[in-house]
Amino acid sequence: MKTKLITREGYNKLKAEHDHLWFEKRPEITKIVSWAASLGDRSENADYTFNKRLLRQIDRRVRFLRKYLPDVTIVDYSSEQEGKVFFGAWVEIENEDGDIKTFRIVGPEEIYGDVKDYISIDSPMARALLKKEVDDEVMVRTPEGDKEWFINSIGYNKS
Repeated sequence: MKTKLITREGYNKLKAEHDHLWFEKRPEITKIVSWAASLGDRSENADYTFNKRLLRQIDRRVRFLRKYLPDVTIVDYSSEQEGKVFFGAWVEIENEDGDIKTFRIVGPEEIYGDVKDYISIDSPMARALLKKEVDDEVMVRTPEGDKEWFINSIGYNKS
């Protein structure tokens, strides 16, 4: 079961995606499908076939967003989070080999698309880091075995 948390930025991005699909993209594709259908034989009509498939994809995504967005809890920054890893934190970690990773802990639907360096709150790494502080050691279970990481820094988007 996925966690039903989302950052304010993530919520706004998904809401903007819904609005773009519903108010701009869908009407545009609907016009193309109607025009292509008016040409007659639909089985040989590439415009009709392609755009009808695109319309189904848009409708599927809109249905998902309409069901998902009302169910999530938006988590805004709170000063009580300072100094510890919680949802929405930017964390820099380092292992004994000197490998450094920096990422933000976000909701499961926020890790897709053009975002980089986001990990889901449901991931083993995020679960291991929760409530830890700078300089804490964290053991993370991976398919290759347990890995030890040290927390270098923790930060939050405060807007």
